[in-house]
Amino acid sequence: MSKFLKNPVEPFEVNGKKKIDAILDDMGKTSFQGRNLSRAFRVWQNMLEEDAFIFFGLAGAMVPAGMRKIVSYLIENRMIDCIVSTGANLFHDTCETIGYRHYIGSPNADDLELLKHGVDRIYDTFASEKEFEKVDVYIYRFAESLDRSRVYTTREFLNLLGKELLKKFGNEGIVSTAARVGIPVYCPAIGDSSIGIALAAFDSGRDGFFKFDVVGDVRETAEIVMKNRTTGVIYISGGTPKNFIQQTEVTAPMIDKVKVGHKYAIQITADSPNWGGLSGCTFEEAQSWGKISKNAMMASVNCDSTIALPIIASALAARYGNRMKKRPLKKYPFNM
Repeated sequence: MSKFLKNPVEPFEVNGKKKIDAILDDMGKTSFQGRNLSRAFRVWQNMLEEDAFIFFGLAGAMVPAGMRKIVSYLIENRMIDCIVSTGANLFHDTCETIGYRHYIGSPNADDLELLKHGVDRIYDTFASEKEFEKVDVYIYRFAESLDRSRVYTTREFLNLLGKELLKKFGNEGIVSTAARVGIPVYCPAIGDSSIGIALAAFDSGRDGFFKFDVVGDVRETAEIVMKNRTTGVIYISGGTPKNFIQQTEVTAPMIDKVKVGHKYAIQITADSPNWGGLSGCTFEEAQSWGKISKNAMMASVNCDSTIALPIIASALAARYGNRMKKRPLKKYPFNM
């Protein structure tokens, strides 16, 4: 028999008693994105079993779409070790931690009518512009309370914000849970978000504009991979967080130590590589830059993240329960 014809596809059998982790295992014997989703689940398990340092990149409107508590769960249960996010997700997370909500809407709504009523639309999801403005003011006033004579990495700023949110509201989201557990959160494009808008719009300039040390973020994350022998990456929807995490393996050798690329890699994306954008680029392409190890265990799932992420996270919860909470915090080149 041909060497190519050794592993037959196994028809998926429906069983009402089957757990979600077993379902994903069985999907590994099917084809297309079902098999890729199963492989992503397996790669994530391998990261945890080897106790790799796990970077988690978060892009797309995941918090407005209802993914916020999934990320909090992953932090709480030590299934990720560092978050790199768009500013938008962290702003929306702050909104919900304060007590505001996002609402089920429709992509067919009359947008001019929404504008008249102060409603912002994110595809099929609505939000209150007035509530956003209140969060803008909250973020500015928080920043105003900090020592303005120095600059902050985005990690430092978000850690302090998380502690303040936890103290004042006790409603744990991404930023506040990360601050409590001791997981760093970075936002390399923080100016490209309502956080940046809030700091720019309300800053009186009396003490100068609030300053971020974004180059410090680059240095710190490079030092993280230098301190941790084995690293893995998980990218939700690509974007700036994906590139920022990828470049750690390019920056580290320029500073002090030769690296061989991330050993594990998962991405969930609805983008394709043929347009040249980073969100859809393959891990094979990243290997040409030395960002991903030549022997890496990789999985790419071409799927809406709001479908794939809840399934994988639920499967991890079913398989591990709270056992991963015992994973010790990793080596960081700073004190949280």
